Amino acid sequence: MTTLALDRPAPPRHISPGKGFQHALSLAWRGILKIRKNPEQLADVTLMPIIFLVIFVYLFGGALSGSTDAYLQMVVPGIIVMNILQACLTVGVQLNTDVTKGVFDRFRSMPIARSAPLIGAVLADVVRYVVCLAVLMVVATIMGYRIATTPGEFAVAILLALAFGLSFCWGSVFVGMLMKTPGSAQALMFVFIMPLTFGSNVFVQTSTMPGWLRAWADISPVSLMANALRGLMNGGPVAGPLAGALAWMAGAVIVFFPLATWAYRRRV
Repeated sequence: MTTLALDRPAPPRHISPGKGFQHALSLAWRGILKIRKNPEQLADVTLMPIIFLVIFVYLFGGALSGSTDAYLQMVVPGIIVMNILQACLTVGVQLNTDVTKGVFDRFRSMPIARSAPLIGAVLADVVRYVVCLAVLMVVATIMGYRIATTPGEFAVAILLALAFGLSFCWGSVFVGMLMKTPGSAQALMFVFIMPLTFGSNVFVQTSTMPGWLRAWADISPVSLMANALRGLMNGGPVAGPLAGALAWMAGAVIVFFPLATWAYRRRV
């Protein structure tokens, strides 16, 4: 038994950043292959955008904006932000699942950077964001939504939405690494995400809200990013809401990235 343990190749003590990034890309590809083999993993980023869009536009659009067409133009950028934020919950749940199923035990015996599984999981999650945006824009276009700005501004809006998800996904990683089971991690994250998304201007203007709720909704990261995307996709002010959204994104990374890496190293 001792001989076998000595003959087993140990992971290198030092791995260069470049090599570590290659390991992360390899594990990101593993995550993408898992999605290809189990496409039902994309149910939340394909079905949920359609459900929210159809329900709110056709049930509440006429009452809230006078017509479904006007409401569709207002709500699509907001639903983009909402669904990207909800999509980023999955990375924490999937990491928790891999830990509880012993996948990370195999990773520890491999000559890869310790951070590679974490970075790989986050990079693979970008595919989910892209699928979410693609499905949402196709369905919105079929329903009658039209981009009123240039292709360049629309491209900036899409990149900002992806960056928004990547910024806040570290909170998902932190919670996922703290909780003991995937179910508890998902439940706790929804407790925070649902009030954050619905307590915003995604579906209604903040002027209709009570004063205490409006005070928060006006500075909410979801509201600010939604307004920035509305400006880039429909036309209108961009600089003010974009500055506020970028500040929230930077704050999320500054707070949750160290916490996520600490929880990750503590767990694995």
